Amino acid sequence: MCLRPGVSPVAAAHAEHYPTLRGVHARVTAGREDEGVNTRDRDGEGRARSARPRDGLGRPLPYGAGGVERQPEGVVRTPAETVAEAQRLLDAGMPFHAHEVFEDAWKSGPEEAAPLWRGLAQLAVGLTHAARGNDVGGARLLRRGAAGIDGLDGGPYGVDVPGLVRWAVALAGRVEPAGNGTAPSGPGRRGDGRGTAPVDAAREAPRLAPDRAR
Repeated sequence: MCLRPGVSPVAAAHAEHYPTLRGVHARVTAGREDEGVNTRDRDGEGRARSARPRDGLGRPLPYGAGGVERQPEGVVRTPAETVAEAQRLLDAGMPFHAHEVFEDAWKSGPEEAAPLWRGLAQLAVGLTHAARGNDVGGARLLRRGAAGIDGLDGGPYGVDVPGLVRWAVALAGRVEPAGNGTAPSGPGRRGDGRGTAPVDAAREAPRLAPDRAR
């Protein structure tokens, strides 16, 4: 990995593993025009963070619009707390917010656990894309996340890795556009080569813990 001056290893790793998501779910520090003055949004601790509201799938809304509360950044949780909070958000149809929980675990946890949390974050973003109607990006991220966690031992973290791999591969096959050589046309497809309609994020939410695996 080649680092540019001033770019942290975590930020570089994030860009490397989320190449299709630049400008979509990355932390945006865009300036805002206010009476001709370019000001930068910051959170309560002074860190640059866009204050634009977002909907339940993480899509930016206009300033002043009602939105869904963002996840706080940099929260340190135990593995059990991470899984429980992410599952709550997934069940509520908010996989974008669940990915932020996994991202916190990836950045704050031990190095040996990073591949698991990173892969789970990719799965959550894949579901986010599928729910937004971006079936190409959704299928790609679901498969990438599945490949990233396949073979890892999720037991110590309360994660059903084999079940999640099966879920991700199956969902990717259903949402991928026809004509890509892996997903034939069938019931529920648009029939125009663009894959399926946006999925219901809550209905398609995976079970993270082994005792809840589908």
